[in-house]
Amino acid sequence: MSENAEATKPRGIFSRFALFLRQVIVELRKVIWPTRKELITYTTVVIVFVVIIAAIVAVLDYVFTMGVLAIFG
Repeated sequence: MSENAEATKPRGIFSRFALFLRQVIVELRKVIWPTRKELITYTTVVIVFVVIIAAIVAVLDYVFTMGVLAIFG
């Protein structure tokens, strides 16, 4: 190995952890964070979507339960 490669190679677990944290910080600086308005909009959309899907699953569960009870009940 060259001297330069040896100098950049992390040696222990703490060095690797420190390198990981530095890389995380660098990546977080690249993130385009949503504005408060965007965050509220996205959160509302997700909550509405989850409620709709939960209602569909509940209705299907009820229909299949009634069908099974009618057939085997």
